[in-house]
Amino acid sequence: MKATLIILAIITSLVGMKTIFNEPPVLKKADYLQVAHLAQGDTEGLAEVREAFVGRNPGYDLHFFGQTKKVAPAESYRLAFVQQGGGTAQFAEGPSSKISVGDIIYLPPQQTMTTDSLIDYVVFTVPDPLPEEFPHFIRPDWDENITDTPGGCATETGAYRRILLTWKPEVGPYVYHALNAHRVRITDSFTHYHPVEGGFDEFYLVQMVQPGARLITSNQTDKIIDPASVQPDEVDDLLQSTELQVGDLVYLPRGVIHRGVDGVLAQVITIPGFIPGSEIGVDHHLRAINQRFGPKIDLPLNQEASASAVIR
Repeated sequence: MKATLIILAIITSLVGMKTIFNEPPVLKKADYLQVAHLAQGDTEGLAEVREAFVGRNPGYDLHFFGQTKKVAPAESYRLAFVQQGGGTAQFAEGPSSKISVGDIIYLPPQQTMTTDSLIDYVVFTVPDPLPEEFPHFIRPDWDENITDTPGGCATETGAYRRILLTWKPEVGPYVYHALNAHRVRITDSFTHYHPVEGGFDEFYLVQMVQPGARLITSNQTDKIIDPASVQPDEVDDLLQSTELQVGDLVYLPRGVIHRGVDGVLAQVITIPGFIPGSEIGVDHHLRAINQRFGPKIDLPLNQEASASAVIR
């Protein structure tokens, strides 16, 4: 009987150790990320996002218009992302269309647009006009030219990924280099960053979430891409986590590592466009760090993308 109890105690201890070793670490909150909680009227957060973004991107600007039926004219070229509400939009001198969450509306200079219902918009000022042949209303769920294109952050079969504005004509019908956008459902993206030199800034405009949806990020890119430089006491601070809510506008500057997990539908917006070769995967580096320190370290990563270097 005593021997049985000893064996049970050993098994229990081993199971406990396995749990400790194999459970993913509880990641700290990313206190360096700028996030505006638009659905909560977070004007302070929006001001911080705008200041950081405009400072890094001359010629661009960012505004939020909440619960409005009218977008007044401006002297600049603008792209309005519909974030909440739906109805019919009408330009004072120009086309009209139904609009809904996920659409982009092109606002040329000196044009007034009105709607028959209250709408929320995230509006980017851009330096260049859209080509004349493009529609004023780009609607990913209604435009027959925009099809489901798995890849990037959503490679799984049946993924929802609609490319509204793109860098290359083979990727989508509307090529525009000042800003790209794709609306995508992210379950388990690969971990990556966009280089400071030759890369681009990125926004997540969150439109739907599942419980637990979050962004895993790091501002220690130089450390992660050099696994041999990581010290044991630095591992716990390599990755951070940010829970996502509908209405969040998350700003990811060039150089910040990021990965979306657990079910988020977002407009992924890049400034300038999605420059080929500027999406640099780091899951193979995270895997090397885990292997270097053994079973006590289990940094979260995308298993499929960790087999080798990924550059897109």
